[in-house]
Amino acid sequence: MVDDAAADALDDDGRPLVPRPRRAASDGEWFAPRAEERVHAVVDVPGSKSETNRALLLAAIADAPSTITGGLDARDTRLMRDALRTLGVVVEDSGPVWTVTPAPEGHVMSGTIDCGLAGTVMRFVPPLAAATAGRVRVDGDEQAYVRPMLPLLDALRDIGADLDEDAASLPFELRGRPDLPGGPVRVDASSSSQYVSALLLAGPRMRRGIDVRHVGATLPSLPHIAMTVAMLRARGVEVDDSEPNRWVVSPGPVTAVDVTIEPDLSNAAPFLAAAAITGGQVTVPRWPARTDQPGSLLPGLLRDLGAEVELDERGLTVRGTGHLHAVDVDLSDASELTPVVAAVCALAPQTSHLRGVGHIRGHETDRLAALERELNDMGSSVKQTADGLTIHPRLLHGSLFHTYADHRMAHAGALLGLIVDDVTLDDISCTAKTMPQFPELWLDMLRQSDEWLAAQGAPLGESDPEPGS
Repeated sequence: MVDDAAADALDDDGRPLVPRPRRAASDGEWFAPRAEERVHAVVDVPGSKSETNRALLLAAIADAPSTITGGLDARDTRLMRDALRTLGVVVEDSGPVWTVTPAPEGHVMSGTIDCGLAGTVMRFVPPLAAATAGRVRVDGDEQAYVRPMLPLLDALRDIGADLDEDAASLPFELRGRPDLPGGPVRVDASSSSQYVSALLLAGPRMRRGIDVRHVGATLPSLPHIAMTVAMLRARGVEVDDSEPNRWVVSPGPVTAVDVTIEPDLSNAAPFLAAAAITGGQVTVPRWPARTDQPGSLLPGLLRDLGAEVELDERGLTVRGTGHLHAVDVDLSDASELTPVVAAVCALAPQTSHLRGVGHIRGHETDRLAALERELNDMGSSVKQTADGLTIHPRLLHGSLFHTYADHRMAHAGALLGLIVDDVTLDDISCTAKTMPQFPELWLDMLRQSDEWLAAQGAPLGESDPEPGS
């Protein structure tokens, strides 16, 4: 339950404070474990959510059945699979290799598409549904009703989609048409690059294809658009992105391709950052030598924060040096890393500036307001700026760390709990959105660390890691 007074409160600059749940016991409440020594572990991170959901959607409109190996099995991808089933797609997902069979010709969709809190579902599926015969209601978690959708819905109207006239966000009803015209469309994607990806992914199904032009001042998360373009081309779709802020997808068949999903590099962030802040070592196997995931920027960020980074046949290894550095960094291409980077910066000895992430106010929660509030409650001095955060580190203390049903906030809280005593997360279950195994993997990282230290003959607690060391 949200406190109405808190929901209406403003910060010093007149911004609404992010609503915070009242203090109450929760089934998801989790006492963040402290690292008694340096962490030393190998962490096998599950598959990429971004790649999995794009692969599912493209398999759904392909010219034949195809398989997905190593797909992420989490709430966001289950919602995508169920949404595609509503459109008539058959998804067999009982084992590690999923088989996706496109809907039979003439299928008429009906029912409700539950988007949960998944941006990829609420934005990627409606354009495809708009080009499919039938009628569906698009709904989701109540928290999803405030996530930005209007630029995408207006773009769909402009290319001939039939949806509720006054719809500006979830929920809404959509009436599909297999002859959806498509063609040129202008969209302001400054609040989410997913608007562009959503239109491009459905482009092959539209009679004239799609010609998307971004007209906003900024365009965040460009690597996600690059991923979309690369995955379309890998399936034989013609995409012209030769002009800045414009993408043209030709209509036509999508070739069925069997794929293996990369590890989710952004979900690797808290584990690799654990090595940086404790002076330890963490390896993530199967790290791709080349990838379009925004998490590919993580090695460079961790180097800037003071860690050593090595990529070899074992995977990506991060070693903490015992010295954290402040950063002044533009995270616009990898904004999902902001909570973990902010947590590391709160432990560094100097002031850090995180820029280019104003749009994450519209993510699962207002992440800038949430980070400001939770880090300040732990004793830090954090201030929101127009497009990011300024973090003045202070000696931190334990607190109840609110996650706001946001998996990235939970990652940040768990990371701080390695260094700071008595940190409790009000809800760890939100990590099921993209990594249901997170609590177990986190505890296993610490178990591996204890075993490694015991093998070295070093007693636990001999030289506890300290923030800002």
